[in-house]
Amino acid sequence: MKRAEKVIITCAITGSIHTPSMSPHLPITPDQIAAESIAAAEAGAAMIHLHARDPRTGEPDQTPARYMEFLPRIKQQTNAIINITTGGGLGMSLEERLAPALATKPEIASMNMGSFNFNISGAAARIDKFNHEWEKPYLEGTRDFILSNTFAQIERGMRSMGDNGTRFEFECYDIGHLYNLAHFVDRGIVKPPFFIQGIFGILGGMGPDLENLMHVRLTADRLFGDNYHLSALGAGRHQMRFATLNALAGGNVRVGLEDSLFVGKGQLATSNAEQVRKIRAILAELSMDIATPDEARAMLETKGRNHVAF
Repeated sequence: MKRAEKVIITCAITGSIHTPSMSPHLPITPDQIAAESIAAAEAGAAMIHLHARDPRTGEPDQTPARYMEFLPRIKQQTNAIINITTGGGLGMSLEERLAPALATKPEIASMNMGSFNFNISGAAARIDKFNHEWEKPYLEGTRDFILSNTFAQIERGMRSMGDNGTRFEFECYDIGHLYNLAHFVDRGIVKPPFFIQGIFGILGGMGPDLENLMHVRLTADRLFGDNYHLSALGAGRHQMRFATLNALAGGNVRVGLEDSLFVGKGQLATSNAEQVRKIRAILAELSMDIATPDEARAMLETKGRNHVAF
């Protein structure tokens, strides 16, 4: 692993897992997503990871037109690296998932590195009343859901987005996903440095045990040597401890309301920026410096903010 002299903070603004009934602070509209992204960048996030939603219902919306309602504003008002999801919303086709990144040609796009059971149905049991009809079946339906990322799908995404100069946040939910990435590296389809996002705490993937983070690092070291940067996110209440441990081990961090709605035990985060400020304060207490967007660009060798299509 490339041991970072400065820590890249990624902030994932809204995602497609949490639903509006879970928190009144979850950004839904383009105005809210833009404002939250700008504030998170001002708080210290070098990278902003983005999903879009229907502004009326909060349902995941992967149309390029919806992204264009906030992408230009974020670019104009921040220097942050913009990272667009290709995970989209649960149950979307590959064409729907890839569409925004292919249309807007961002510096970075996410790339899920394998198919797996993706179960967030337990969240439905914690909600007494839903604001919208789509929320409950969306959550409960994941008891019988596989998040599809076949080798053919991954290769199609890598090649099509790679042709636009987009680099990747390789999202690894299980240890086998690292070996899947190594397969594409060996074939020369993706080039270093690799930005690997270890994801812990989603039912169906790696559990939120800190030992698993070390296992990911050791495995990635064997597979990629010093040709990768490791970031880590812990879902829900595991967010800050996973980020802190990975930073201590020389890696990078991801926070944001996509991954956790809370900023402390039983305390809803009122904004994405609040989580960014918290992890930044932790890093400062540990005498760690955070990377600016341009420093992160140099570390990840992105094409630069002037070579996107928005």
